[in-house]
Amino acid sequence: METISIQINNPKAKRLIKDLAKLDLITIKPQISLQNILDKLRNNITEEPSIEEITAEVEQVRKERYAQKS
Repeated sequence: METISIQINNPKAKRLIKDLAKLDLITIKPQISLQNILDKLRNNITEEPSIEEITAEVEQVRKERYAQKS
């Protein structure tokens, strides 16, 4: 099996590709983008962190990072 990436410039080509998929000659897989991943992760969050929680987390990471350098 070989995987290739195709840029479709003409809507007729997209129709042909869908027809090939219907004939089970090819498989169309959705493109996974960072935006899709972030959207899925954000949907699982029940509540947003407060600005204080974000600030505390950032400060903790900075403290650990600077401790490693010295």
